[in-house]
Amino acid sequence: MAKKLPAIDYTSRDFSSIRRDLLNYAKQYYPNTYQDFSEASFGSLMLDTVSYVGDILSFYADYQANESFLDSAIQYSNVVRHARQYGFRLPASPSSFGTLTFYISVPAAEAGGPNLNYAPTLNAGSQFTSTGGGAYTLLESVNFATPTNQVVVGESNSSTGIPTTYIIRALGRAISGRSAVEEYTIGSFQRFLQIPLRANNITEILSVVDTEGHEYYQVDNLSQNIIYKSIRNSGASRATIPNILKAVPIARRFVLEQTSTRTYLQFGYGSDSELLSNTVLDPTNLMLDLNGRNYITDLDFDPTKLISTDKFGIAPSNTKLRITYRLNTAADANAAIGSISRVTSPDFKFVNQGQLVGSIKATTEASLEVSNESPFVGSTSLPSAQEIKQRAKSYFATQNRAVTAQDYQAIVYGMPGHFGSVQRCSIVRDFDEFKRNLNLYVISTDTSGKLIAANATLKNNIKYWISQYKMINDTVDILDAEIVNFGIRYQITLDSNSNRYTVISRANAQLSKHYTANKFDIGESLAISDVYRVLMTVKGILDVYDVQIVEKQGGNYSESNYDFQSNLTADGNSIRAAETTIFELKFPNIDIQGTIR
Repeated sequence: MAKKLPAIDYTSRDFSSIRRDLLNYAKQYYPNTYQDFSEASFGSLMLDTVSYVGDILSFYADYQANESFLDSAIQYSNVVRHARQYGFRLPASPSSFGTLTFYISVPAAEAGGPNLNYAPTLNAGSQFTSTGGGAYTLLESVNFATPTNQVVVGESNSSTGIPTTYIIRALGRAISGRSAVEEYTIGSFQRFLQIPLRANNITEILSVVDTEGHEYYQVDNLSQNIIYKSIRNSGASRATIPNILKAVPIARRFVLEQTSTRTYLQFGYGSDSELLSNTVLDPTNLMLDLNGRNYITDLDFDPTKLISTDKFGIAPSNTKLRITYRLNTAADANAAIGSISRVTSPDFKFVNQGQLVGSIKATTEASLEVSNESPFVGSTSLPSAQEIKQRAKSYFATQNRAVTAQDYQAIVYGMPGHFGSVQRCSIVRDFDEFKRNLNLYVISTDTSGKLIAANATLKNNIKYWISQYKMINDTVDILDAEIVNFGIRYQITLDSNSNRYTVISRANAQLSKHYTANKFDIGESLAISDVYRVLMTVKGILDVYDVQIVEKQGGNYSESNYDFQSNLTADGNSIRAAETTIFELKFPNIDIQGTIR
Protein backbone atom coordinates (compact mmCIF):
# COMPACT_ATOMS: atom_id res chain seq x y z
CA MET A 1 0.00 0.00 0.00
CA ALA A 2 1.42 3.36 -0.99
CA LYS A 3 2.37 5.71 1.79
CA LYS A 4 -0.05 8.60 2.17
CA LEU A 5 1.69 11.93 1.76
CA PRO A 6 1.17 14.45 4.54
CA ALA A 7 -0.90 17.56 3.91
CA ILE A 8 1.19 20.72 3.55
CA ASP A 9 -0.13 24.16 4.43
CA TYR A 10 1.06 26.42 1.61
CA THR A 11 -0.35 29.52 3.27
CA SER A 12 2.54 29.62 5.72
CA ARG A 13 4.88 32.23 4.27
CA ASP A 14 6.62 34.02 7.16
CA PHE A 15 9.44 32.80 9.40
CA SER A 16 7.41 31.91 12.49
CA SER A 17 4.60 30.09 10.67
CA ILE A 18 7.05 28.10 8.51
CA ARG A 19 9.09 27.11 11.59
CA ARG A 20 5.95 26.11 13.46
CA ASP A 21 4.75 23.92 10.56
CA LEU A 22 8.17 22.28 10.22
CA LEU A 23 8.31 21.56 13.93
CA ASN A 24 4.85 19.97 13.92
CA TYR A 25 5.74 18.01 10.78
CA ALA A 26 8.89 16.57 12.39
CA LYS A 27 7.09 15.66 15.63
CA GLN A 28 4.23 14.00 13.78
CA TYR A 29 6.11 12.00 11.14
CA TYR A 30 9.54 11.50 12.76
CA PRO A 31 8.75 11.06 16.47
CA ASN A 32 11.39 8.35 17.04
CA THR A 33 14.10 9.71 14.72
CA TYR A 34 14.73 13.06 16.31
CA GLN A 35 13.43 14.37 19.61
CA ASP A 36 15.77 17.16 20.70
CA PHE A 37 14.08 20.42 19.67
CA SER A 38 15.51 22.69 22.33
CA GLU A 39 16.77 26.13 21.27
CA ALA A 40 20.44 25.07 21.67
CA SER A 41 20.13 21.90 19.61
CA PHE A 42 21.31 21.27 16.06
CA GLY A 43 17.72 20.48 15.01
CA SER A 44 16.59 23.94 16.11
CA LEU A 45 19.39 25.46 14.00
CA MET A 46 18.22 23.55 10.92
CA LEU A 47 14.61 24.59 11.53
CA ASP A 48 15.65 28.25 11.78
CA THR A 49 17.79 28.02 8.61
CA VAL A 50 15.05 26.44 6.51
CA SER A 51 12.45 28.89 7.90
CA TYR A 52 14.72 31.82 7.08
CA VAL A 53 15.23 30.63 3.50
CA GLY A 54 11.49 30.05 3.11
CA ASP A 55 10.70 33.52 4.46
CA ILE A 56 13.16 35.16 2.03
CA LEU A 57 11.82 33.19 -0.94
CA SER A 58 8.25 34.08 -0.02
CA PHE A 59 9.18 37.74 0.25
CA TYR A 60 10.77 37.85 -3.20
CA ALA A 61 7.91 35.88 -4.74
CA ASP A 62 5.43 38.38 -3.33
CA TYR A 63 7.70 41.28 -4.30
CA GLN A 64 8.01 40.13 -7.90
CA ALA A 65 4.26 39.59 -8.16
CA ASN A 66 3.50 43.04 -6.75
CA GLU A 67 6.08 44.78 -8.92
CA SER A 68 4.56 43.23 -12.04
CA PHE A 69 1.48 45.47 -11.87
CA LEU A 70 1.14 49.25 -11.80
CA ASP A 71 -1.36 49.33 -8.93
CA SER A 72 0.78 47.29 -6.52
CA ALA A 73 4.28 48.32 -7.63
CA ILE A 74 6.32 50.14 -4.99
CA GLN A 75 9.81 50.55 -6.43
CA TYR A 76 10.05 53.90 -8.25
CA SER A 77 11.88 52.57 -11.30
CA ASN A 78 9.28 49.84 -11.78
CA VAL A 79 6.44 52.36 -11.53
CA VAL A 80 8.13 54.45 -14.23
CA ARG A 81 8.49 51.39 -16.48
CA HIS A 82 4.82 50.45 -16.09
CA ALA A 83 3.82 54.05 -16.78
CA ARG A 84 5.86 53.95 -19.99
CA GLN A 85 3.80 50.94 -21.11
CA TYR A 86 0.70 53.08 -20.61
CA GLY A 87 2.22 55.69 -22.94
CA PHE A 88 3.16 58.10 -20.15
CA ARG A 89 6.76 59.27 -20.22
CA LEU A 90 8.22 60.85 -17.13
CA PRO A 91 10.48 63.84 -17.80
CA ALA A 92 13.76 62.92 -16.18
CA SER A 93 15.04 66.47 -15.73
CA PRO A 94 13.14 69.51 -14.44
CA SER A 95 12.54 72.64 -16.52
CA SER A 96 11.07 76.05 -15.90
CA PHE A 97 9.57 78.54 -18.33
CA GLY A 98 9.11 82.29 -18.23
CA THR A 99 9.28 85.57 -20.12
CA LEU A 100 12.44 87.66 -20.47
CA THR A 101 12.40 91.43 -20.97
CA PHE A 102 15.02 92.86 -23.35
CA TYR A 103 16.24 96.44 -23.71
CA ILE A 104 18.41 97.64 -26.58
CA SER A 105 19.62 101.11 -27.60
CA VAL A 106 19.32 102.15 -31.26
CA PRO A 107 20.36 105.47 -32.86
CA ALA A 108 17.82 108.06 -33.86
CA ALA A 109 16.78 108.43 -37.49
CA GLU A 110 17.26 111.71 -39.36
CA ALA A 111 13.51 112.11 -39.77
CA GLY A 112 12.95 111.49 -36.06
CA GLY A 113 12.18 108.39 -34.06
CA PRO A 114 14.38 105.30 -33.81
CA ASN A 115 16.38 104.13 -36.81
CA LEU A 116 14.83 100.66 -37.20
CA ASN A 117 17.59 99.63 -39.60
CA TYR A 118 19.70 99.19 -36.47
CA ALA A 119 16.90 97.33 -34.63
CA PRO A 120 18.05 93.70 -34.87
CA THR A 121 16.33 90.39 -34.36
CA LEU A 122 17.57 88.40 -31.37
CA ASN A 123 17.45 84.84 -32.67
CA ALA A 124 16.06 81.87 -30.78
CA GLY A 125 18.79 79.91 -29.05
CA SER A 126 20.48 82.94 -27.49
CA GLN A 127 21.60 82.14 -23.97
CA PHE A 128 21.50 84.09 -20.71
CA THR A 129 22.50 83.38 -17.14
CA SER A 130 21.25 84.34 -13.70
CA THR A 131 23.19 85.62 -10.72
CA GLY A 132 22.99 82.11 -9.26
CA GLY A 133 24.65 80.56 -12.33
CA GLY A 134 21.53 79.12 -13.97
CA ALA A 135 21.40 79.03 -17.77
CA TYR A 136 18.35 80.06 -19.82
CA THR A 137 17.72 79.73 -23.56
CA LEU A 138 15.50 81.93 -25.71
CA LEU A 139 12.74 79.87 -27.36
CA GLU A 140 11.53 82.39 -29.94
CA SER A 141 13.19 85.09 -32.00
CA VAL A 142 12.62 88.63 -30.71
CA ASN A 143 12.29 91.34 -33.37
CA PHE A 144 13.08 94.78 -31.96
CA ALA A 145 11.61 96.42 -35.08
CA THR A 146 8.09 95.20 -34.31
CA PRO A 147 5.74 98.23 -34.07
CA THR A 148 4.11 96.93 -30.87
CA ASN A 149 7.36 97.23 -28.89
CA GLN A 150 7.64 100.01 -26.35
CA VAL A 151 10.03 102.84 -27.33
CA VAL A 152 11.35 105.61 -25.07
CA VAL A 153 14.02 108.27 -25.51
CA GLY A 154 17.44 107.10 -24.38
CA GLU A 155 19.78 110.08 -24.76
CA SER A 156 19.24 113.62 -26.09
CA ASN A 157 21.48 116.35 -27.41
CA SER A 158 22.32 118.61 -24.45
CA SER A 159 22.05 121.80 -26.49
CA THR A 160 19.10 121.13 -28.80
CA GLY A 161 17.21 118.53 -26.78
CA ILE A 162 16.78 116.36 -29.89
CA PRO A 163 16.91 112.63 -29.07
CA THR A 164 20.05 110.86 -30.25
CA THR A 165 19.20 107.32 -29.11
CA TYR A 166 16.06 105.38 -28.30
CA ILE A 167 15.53 102.42 -25.99
CA ILE A 168 13.35 99.59 -27.36
CA ARG A 169 11.72 97.14 -24.97
CA ALA A 170 10.70 93.67 -26.21
CA LEU A 171 9.61 90.37 -24.66
CA GLY A 172 10.53 86.76 -25.42
CA ARG A 173 9.77 83.35 -23.94
CA ALA A 174 12.67 81.34 -22.53
CA ILE A 175 13.34 77.97 -20.94
CA SER A 176 15.84 76.96 -18.31
CA GLY A 177 18.81 74.94 -19.48
CA ARG A 178 21.84 75.16 -21.74
CA SER A 179 22.72 73.47 -24.98
CA ALA A 180 25.40 70.80 -25.28
CA VAL A 181 26.77 68.72 -28.15
CA GLU A 182 28.02 65.14 -28.29
CA GLU A 183 29.56 63.35 -31.26
CA TYR A 184 29.26 59.61 -31.57
CA THR A 185 31.13 57.48 -34.12
CA ILE A 186 29.11 54.54 -35.45
CA GLY A 187 30.63 51.52 -37.15
CA SER A 188 28.93 48.79 -39.14
CA PHE A 189 25.16 48.34 -39.17
CA GLN A 190 23.64 47.14 -35.90
CA ARG A 191 20.04 46.11 -35.30
CA PHE A 192 18.17 48.21 -32.72
CA LEU A 193 21.15 50.46 -32.16
CA GLN A 194 21.33 52.22 -28.78
CA ILE A 195 23.47 55.33 -28.32
CA PRO A 196 24.12 56.25 -24.66
CA LEU A 197 24.61 59.91 -23.81
CA ARG A 198 27.14 61.07 -21.26
CA ALA A 199 24.82 63.57 -19.57
CA ASN A 200 21.84 62.31 -17.60
CA ASN A 201 20.00 65.56 -16.83
CA ILE A 202 18.75 66.02 -20.41
CA THR A 203 15.45 67.82 -20.94
CA GLU A 204 15.09 67.45 -24.72
CA ILE A 205 16.94 66.50 -27.89
CA LEU A 206 17.36 69.48 -30.22
CA SER A 207 18.86 67.81 -33.29
CA VAL A 208 20.57 64.63 -34.48
CA VAL A 209 22.53 64.92 -37.75
CA ASP A 210 25.07 62.59 -39.34
CA THR A 211 28.13 63.56 -41.40
CA GLU A 212 26.18 63.08 -44.65
CA GLY A 213 23.67 65.73 -43.57
CA HIS A 214 20.82 63.32 -42.84
CA GLU A 215 18.63 64.44 -39.97
CA TYR A 216 17.08 61.98 -37.54
CA TYR A 217 13.78 62.90 -35.91
CA GLN A 218 12.55 62.09 -32.44
CA VAL A 219 9.19 60.28 -32.34
CA ASP A 220 6.98 58.92 -29.59
CA ASN A 221 7.41 55.34 -30.83
CA LEU A 222 9.44 53.74 -33.61
CA SER A 223 6.35 52.69 -35.56
CA GLN A 224 5.46 56.38 -36.09
CA ASN A 225 6.57 57.45 -39.58
CA ILE A 226 4.81 60.84 -39.81
CA ILE A 227 5.74 64.03 -37.99
CA TYR A 228 4.27 67.53 -38.12
CA LYS A 229 6.87 70.10 -39.02
CA SER A 230 6.75 73.89 -39.07
CA ILE A 231 7.30 75.52 -42.46
CA ARG A 232 7.99 79.25 -42.77
CA ASN A 233 4.82 81.10 -43.74
CA SER A 234 5.41 83.40 -46.71
CA GLY A 235 1.78 84.47 -47.09
CA ALA A 236 0.02 87.65 -46.06
CA SER A 237 -0.66 86.28 -42.56
CA ARG A 238 3.03 85.72 -41.71
CA ALA A 239 2.99 88.63 -39.22
CA THR A 240 0.62 86.80 -36.86
CA ILE A 241 1.38 83.19 -37.90
CA PRO A 242 5.08 82.78 -38.73
CA ASN A 243 4.90 79.03 -39.44
CA ILE A 244 2.59 76.59 -41.21
CA LEU A 245 1.98 73.07 -39.94
CA LYS A 246 2.83 70.33 -42.48
CA ALA A 247 2.73 66.53 -42.27
CA VAL A 248 6.15 65.11 -43.24
CA PRO A 249 6.93 61.38 -43.69
CA ILE A 250 10.25 60.30 -42.12
CA ALA A 251 12.32 57.14 -42.35
CA ARG A 252 15.20 58.14 -40.07
CA ARG A 253 13.83 58.35 -36.55
CA PHE A 254 14.56 57.47 -32.94
CA VAL A 255 12.99 57.49 -29.50
CA LEU A 256 14.54 58.97 -26.37
CA GLU A 257 14.67 56.55 -23.44
CA GLN A 258 15.48 57.86 -19.98
CA THR A 259 15.88 56.05 -16.69
CA SER A 260 17.17 57.20 -13.32
CA THR A 261 20.71 56.16 -14.26
CA ARG A 262 21.06 56.52 -18.04
CA THR A 263 19.78 58.30 -21.15
CA TYR A 264 20.08 56.80 -24.62
CA LEU A 265 18.73 57.05 -28.16
CA GLN A 266 16.93 53.97 -29.48
CA PHE A 267 16.86 53.32 -33.24
CA GLY A 268 15.06 50.66 -35.28
CA TYR A 269 16.63 47.88 -37.30
CA GLY A 270 16.25 49.13 -40.86
CA SER A 271 19.44 49.37 -42.87
CA ASP A 272 20.53 52.60 -44.50
CA SER A 273 21.09 50.64 -47.73
CA GLU A 274 17.32 50.22 -48.08
CA LEU A 275 17.09 53.91 -48.98
CA LEU A 276 20.46 54.28 -50.71
CA SER A 277 19.87 51.43 -53.17
CA ASN A 278 16.84 53.16 -54.67
CA THR A 279 16.98 56.87 -53.98
CA VAL A 280 13.76 57.49 -55.87
CA LEU A 281 11.41 54.55 -56.17
CA ASP A 282 9.28 54.11 -59.25
CA PRO A 283 5.61 53.87 -58.23
CA THR A 284 4.97 51.50 -61.15
CA ASN A 285 7.40 49.02 -59.61
CA LEU A 286 5.99 49.33 -56.12
CA MET A 287 4.62 46.03 -54.88
CA LEU A 288 1.90 46.14 -52.25
CA ASP A 289 1.53 43.38 -49.67
CA LEU A 290 -1.16 41.06 -51.05
CA ASN A 291 -0.91 38.42 -48.30
CA GLY A 292 -1.35 35.50 -50.68
CA ARG A 293 -4.30 36.97 -52.60
CA ASN A 294 -4.32 37.51 -56.34
CA TYR A 295 -6.40 40.67 -56.00
CA ILE A 296 -6.48 43.91 -54.05
CA THR A 297 -9.47 45.76 -52.62
CA ASP A 298 -8.00 49.27 -52.41
CA LEU A 299 -6.72 51.10 -55.47
CA ASP A 300 -5.66 54.22 -53.57
CA PHE A 301 -1.93 54.91 -53.53
CA ASP A 302 -0.32 56.18 -50.35
CA PRO A 303 2.87 58.19 -51.06
CA THR A 304 4.29 57.26 -47.65
CA LYS A 305 4.71 53.71 -49.00
CA LEU A 306 7.77 55.03 -50.84
CA ILE A 307 9.66 55.53 -47.56
CA SER A 308 7.80 53.19 -45.24
CA THR A 309 9.58 50.24 -43.71
CA ASP A 310 8.59 47.31 -41.53
CA LYS A 311 11.82 47.68 -39.54
CA PHE A 312 10.82 50.65 -37.34
CA GLY A 313 12.96 53.18 -39.15
CA ILE A 314 16.48 53.45 -40.51
CA ALA A 315 19.37 53.09 -38.07
CA PRO A 316 22.63 54.98 -38.79
CA SER A 317 25.78 53.07 -39.76
CA ASN A 318 29.37 53.89 -40.84
CA THR A 319 28.97 57.55 -39.95
CA LYS A 320 29.31 60.06 -37.12
CA LEU A 321 26.30 61.52 -35.35
CA ARG A 322 26.26 65.05 -33.96
CA ILE A 323 23.70 65.12 -31.12
CA THR A 324 22.59 68.48 -29.73
CA TYR A 325 20.49 68.54 -26.59
CA ARG A 326 19.37 70.82 -23.77
CA LEU A 327 20.13 69.99 -20.15
CA ASN A 328 19.77 71.49 -16.70
CA THR A 329 19.50 70.43 -13.09
CA ALA A 330 17.03 71.12 -10.32
CA ALA A 331 19.52 73.49 -8.69
CA ASP A 332 19.45 76.05 -11.53
CA ALA A 333 15.95 75.60 -13.01
CA ASN A 334 14.05 78.33 -11.15
CA ALA A 335 14.95 82.02 -10.98
CA ALA A 336 13.69 84.84 -8.79
CA ILE A 337 12.47 88.18 -10.19
CA GLY A 338 15.35 90.17 -11.66
CA SER A 339 17.96 87.46 -11.18
CA ILE A 340 18.42 86.72 -14.92
CA SER A 341 20.55 89.71 -15.86
CA ARG A 342 23.59 88.45 -17.76
CA VAL A 343 23.79 88.20 -21.57
CA THR A 344 25.92 85.15 -22.32
CA SER A 345 25.62 84.23 -26.00
CA PRO A 346 23.41 86.63 -27.99
CA ASP A 347 22.73 85.85 -31.66
CA PHE A 348 21.79 88.99 -33.63
CA LYS A 349 20.48 89.34 -37.17
CA PHE A 350 20.17 92.67 -38.99
CA VAL A 351 18.00 93.10 -42.08
CA ASN A 352 20.41 95.28 -44.09
CA GLN A 353 23.66 94.39 -42.40
CA GLY A 354 25.90 95.39 -45.32
CA GLN A 355 24.55 98.94 -45.34
CA LEU A 356 25.10 99.61 -41.63
CA VAL A 357 28.00 101.39 -39.98
CA GLY A 358 30.08 98.78 -38.19
CA SER A 359 30.84 100.85 -35.08
CA ILE A 360 27.18 101.83 -34.56
CA LYS A 361 26.10 98.23 -35.12
CA ALA A 362 28.62 96.99 -32.53
CA THR A 363 27.44 99.64 -30.04
CA THR A 364 23.84 98.52 -30.55
CA GLU A 365 24.72 94.88 -29.94
CA ALA A 366 26.70 95.76 -26.80
CA SER A 367 23.78 97.75 -25.37
CA LEU A 368 21.54 94.66 -25.00
CA GLU A 369 20.26 94.16 -21.46
CA VAL A 370 18.02 91.43 -20.11
CA SER A 371 15.88 90.96 -17.04
CA ASN A 372 12.96 88.83 -15.88
CA GLU A 373 10.04 90.80 -14.50
CA SER A 374 8.35 87.61 -13.31
CA PRO A 375 9.93 84.56 -11.68
CA PHE A 376 10.87 81.44 -13.63
CA VAL A 377 8.96 78.73 -11.83
CA GLY A 378 8.72 75.07 -12.71
CA SER A 379 8.50 71.71 -11.03
CA THR A 380 12.00 70.92 -9.81
CA SER A 381 11.07 67.62 -8.15
CA LEU A 382 9.87 64.45 -9.75
CA PRO A 383 6.35 63.27 -8.90
CA SER A 384 5.94 60.53 -6.36
CA ALA A 385 5.20 56.95 -7.36
CA GLN A 386 1.53 57.37 -6.46
CA GLU A 387 1.29 60.52 -8.59
CA ILE A 388 2.84 58.73 -11.55
CA LYS A 389 0.28 55.93 -11.23
CA GLN A 390 -2.62 58.38 -11.40
CA ARG A 391 -1.13 60.35 -14.30
CA ALA A 392 -0.42 57.18 -16.27
CA LYS A 393 -4.00 55.96 -15.88
CA SER A 394 -5.41 59.34 -16.96
CA TYR A 395 -3.09 59.49 -19.97
CA PHE A 396 -4.00 55.95 -20.96
CA ALA A 397 -7.70 56.83 -20.82
CA THR A 398 -7.30 59.62 -23.39
CA GLN A 399 -5.00 57.69 -25.73
CA ASN A 400 -4.28 60.89 -27.66
CA ARG A 401 -7.71 60.76 -29.20
CA ALA A 402 -10.51 63.32 -29.36
CA VAL A 403 -13.73 61.64 -28.29
CA THR A 404 -15.64 64.25 -26.31
CA ALA A 405 -16.14 67.96 -26.96
CA GLN A 406 -13.75 68.73 -24.12
CA ASP A 407 -11.08 66.61 -25.85
CA TYR A 408 -11.31 68.70 -29.01
CA GLN A 409 -11.08 71.94 -27.06
CA ALA A 410 -8.06 70.74 -25.09
CA ILE A 411 -6.29 69.65 -28.28
CA VAL A 412 -6.88 72.98 -30.03
CA TYR A 413 -5.71 74.94 -27.01
CA GLY A 414 -2.65 72.68 -26.81
CA MET A 415 -1.42 73.46 -30.33
CA PRO A 416 2.10 74.97 -30.23
CA GLY A 417 2.03 78.74 -30.18
CA HIS A 418 4.27 79.29 -33.21
CA PHE A 419 1.57 77.70 -35.35
CA GLY A 420 -0.88 80.37 -34.18
CA SER A 421 -3.31 80.28 -31.30
CA VAL A 422 -7.00 80.86 -30.76
CA GLN A 423 -8.55 82.96 -28.04
CA ARG A 424 -11.59 80.72 -27.66
CA CYS A 425 -12.94 77.58 -29.34
CA SER A 426 -16.12 75.55 -29.06
CA ILE A 427 -17.30 72.29 -30.61
CA VAL A 428 -20.95 71.92 -31.70
CA ARG A 429 -22.63 68.96 -33.38
CA ASP A 430 -24.49 69.97 -36.53
CA PHE A 431 -27.74 67.98 -36.51
CA ASP A 432 -28.89 69.53 -39.79
CA GLU A 433 -26.15 67.78 -41.76
CA PHE A 434 -26.73 64.26 -43.04
CA LYS A 435 -23.58 62.95 -41.31
CA ARG A 436 -24.19 65.11 -38.25
CA ASN A 437 -20.65 66.42 -38.50
CA LEU A 438 -18.92 68.55 -35.87
CA ASN A 439 -18.53 72.31 -36.20
CA LEU A 440 -15.44 73.72 -34.51
CA TYR A 441 -15.95 77.43 -33.89
CA VAL A 442 -12.80 79.45 -33.26
CA ILE A 443 -12.01 83.09 -32.63
CA SER A 444 -8.65 84.83 -32.43
CA THR A 445 -7.33 88.24 -31.34
CA ASP A 446 -5.41 91.01 -33.06
CA THR A 447 -2.29 92.73 -31.78
CA SER A 448 -4.34 94.96 -29.45
CA GLY A 449 -6.16 92.02 -27.89
CA LYS A 450 -9.51 92.58 -29.64
CA LEU A 451 -11.48 89.65 -30.99
CA ILE A 452 -11.02 88.95 -34.69
CA ALA A 453 -11.88 86.09 -37.03
CA ALA A 454 -9.13 83.52 -37.47
CA ASN A 455 -7.44 83.66 -40.86
CA ALA A 456 -7.23 80.77 -43.33
CA THR A 457 -3.65 79.85 -42.39
CA LEU A 458 -4.53 79.44 -38.74
CA LYS A 459 -7.55 77.30 -39.58
CA ASN A 460 -5.42 75.14 -41.85
CA ASN A 461 -2.90 74.60 -39.04
CA ILE A 462 -5.71 73.62 -36.69
CA LYS A 463 -7.01 71.16 -39.28
CA TYR A 464 -3.65 69.40 -39.52
CA TRP A 465 -3.18 69.47 -35.76
CA ILE A 466 -6.48 67.82 -34.83
CA SER A 467 -6.29 65.31 -37.69
CA GLN A 468 -3.85 63.20 -35.68
CA TYR A 469 -6.25 63.00 -32.72
CA LYS A 470 -9.81 62.95 -34.08
CA MET A 471 -11.86 59.80 -34.46
CA ILE A 472 -11.81 58.35 -37.96
CA ASN A 473 -15.55 58.79 -38.49
CA ASP A 474 -15.63 62.38 -37.22
CA THR A 475 -16.05 65.13 -39.80
CA VAL A 476 -14.94 68.49 -38.44
CA ASP A 477 -15.64 71.87 -40.07
CA ILE A 478 -13.65 74.82 -38.71
CA LEU A 479 -15.80 77.96 -38.69
CA ASP A 480 -15.68 81.51 -37.33
CA ALA A 481 -17.56 82.32 -34.17
CA GLU A 482 -19.86 85.35 -34.41
CA ILE A 483 -18.63 88.36 -32.45
CA VAL A 484 -21.34 90.37 -30.67
CA ASN A 485 -20.15 93.71 -29.29
CA PHE A 486 -22.10 95.40 -26.52
CA GLY A 487 -22.08 98.47 -24.34
CA ILE A 488 -23.23 99.16 -20.76
CA ARG A 489 -25.41 102.02 -19.51
CA TYR A 490 -26.22 102.39 -15.84
CA GLN A 491 -27.79 104.78 -13.31
CA ILE A 492 -26.58 105.12 -9.73
CA THR A 493 -27.12 107.22 -6.61
CA LEU A 494 -24.25 108.53 -4.50
CA ASP A 495 -23.71 109.24 -0.87
CA SER A 496 -23.56 112.89 0.14
CA ASN A 497 -19.78 113.04 0.64
CA SER A 498 -18.74 111.64 -2.78
CA ASN A 499 -17.65 113.51 -5.86
CA ARG A 500 -19.82 112.47 -8.80
CA TYR A 501 -17.00 112.59 -11.38
CA THR A 502 -14.67 110.57 -9.19
CA VAL A 503 -17.28 107.89 -8.49
CA ILE A 504 -18.30 107.58 -12.17
CA SER A 505 -14.66 107.28 -13.19
CA ARG A 506 -14.06 104.70 -10.48
CA ALA A 507 -17.16 102.69 -11.49
CA ASN A 508 -16.22 102.69 -15.17
CA ALA A 509 -12.70 101.54 -14.34
CA GLN A 510 -14.03 98.73 -12.15
CA LEU A 511 -16.37 97.46 -14.88
CA SER A 512 -13.58 97.71 -17.46
CA LYS A 513 -11.25 95.73 -15.22
CA HIS A 514 -13.89 93.05 -14.67
CA TYR A 515 -14.65 92.42 -18.35
CA THR A 516 -11.00 92.65 -19.35
CA ALA A 517 -10.02 89.98 -16.84
CA ASN A 518 -13.05 87.76 -17.48
CA LYS A 519 -13.24 87.12 -21.21
CA PHE A 520 -16.38 85.43 -22.50
CA ASP A 521 -16.42 81.91 -23.88
CA ILE A 522 -18.22 81.01 -27.08
CA GLY A 523 -21.84 80.40 -26.14
CA GLU A 524 -21.54 81.99 -22.67
CA SER A 525 -24.47 84.17 -21.62
CA LEU A 526 -24.06 87.80 -20.58
CA ALA A 527 -25.07 88.14 -16.93
CA ILE A 528 -26.59 91.56 -16.22
CA SER A 529 -26.44 90.76 -12.52
CA ASP A 530 -22.63 90.89 -12.76
CA VAL A 531 -22.85 94.60 -13.59
CA TYR A 532 -24.95 95.23 -10.45
CA ARG A 533 -22.55 93.19 -8.35
CA VAL A 534 -19.44 95.03 -9.60
CA LEU A 535 -20.99 98.49 -9.22
CA MET A 536 -22.11 97.83 -5.65
CA THR A 537 -18.48 97.23 -4.67
CA VAL A 538 -17.44 100.72 -5.79
CA LYS A 539 -16.90 103.17 -2.95
CA GLY A 540 -19.40 106.03 -2.95
CA ILE A 541 -22.29 104.23 -4.69
CA LEU A 542 -25.40 103.82 -2.56
CA ASP A 543 -27.61 102.02 -5.08
CA VAL A 544 -27.80 100.94 -8.72
CA TYR A 545 -31.18 101.73 -10.29
CA ASP A 546 -30.96 100.69 -13.88
CA VAL A 547 -28.56 98.70 -16.10
CA GLN A 548 -29.01 98.43 -19.85
CA ILE A 549 -27.04 96.28 -22.27
CA VAL A 550 -26.96 97.88 -25.73
CA GLU A 551 -25.68 96.42 -28.99
CA LYS A 552 -22.69 98.01 -30.74
CA GLN A 553 -22.70 97.39 -34.46
CA GLY A 554 -20.94 98.65 -37.59
CA GLY A 555 -17.88 100.83 -38.05
CA ASN A 556 -15.18 99.65 -35.67
CA TYR A 557 -17.55 97.04 -34.26
CA SER A 558 -18.68 93.72 -35.70
CA GLU A 559 -21.44 93.54 -38.32
CA SER A 560 -23.53 91.03 -36.38
CA ASN A 561 -27.21 91.78 -35.83
CA TYR A 562 -28.03 90.13 -32.52
CA ASP A 563 -31.46 90.63 -30.94
CA PHE A 564 -30.73 91.37 -27.30
CA GLN A 565 -34.39 91.83 -26.34
CA SER A 566 -35.64 88.48 -27.60
CA ASN A 567 -32.73 86.67 -25.91
CA LEU A 568 -33.34 88.33 -22.53
CA THR A 569 -34.26 85.75 -19.90
CA ALA A 570 -37.64 85.92 -18.18
CA ASP A 571 -36.14 87.18 -14.92
CA GLY A 572 -34.12 89.84 -16.77
CA ASN A 573 -30.85 88.73 -15.18
CA SER A 574 -28.98 87.69 -18.32
CA ILE A 575 -28.91 87.70 -22.11
CA ARG A 576 -28.66 84.26 -23.66
CA ALA A 577 -25.92 83.66 -26.19
CA ALA A 578 -26.26 81.39 -29.18
CA GLU A 579 -23.88 78.45 -29.12
CA THR A 580 -21.91 80.03 -32.00
CA THR A 581 -21.62 83.61 -30.66
CA ILE A 582 -19.25 85.31 -28.27
CA PHE A 583 -19.81 88.61 -26.42
CA GLU A 584 -17.13 91.31 -26.29
CA LEU A 585 -16.89 94.69 -24.58
CA LYS A 586 -14.56 96.07 -27.24
CA PHE A 587 -13.84 99.66 -26.19
CA PRO A 588 -14.47 99.96 -22.42
CA ASN A 589 -13.53 103.67 -22.35
CA ILE A 590 -16.46 104.64 -24.57
CA ASP A 591 -18.76 101.59 -24.32
CA ILE A 592 -19.39 102.09 -20.56
CA GLN A 593 -21.57 105.10 -19.73
CA GLY A 594 -22.84 105.95 -16.27
CA THR A 595 -25.22 108.65 -15.02
CA ILE A 596 -26.21 109.99 -11.60
CA ARG A 597 -29.84 109.82 -10.57
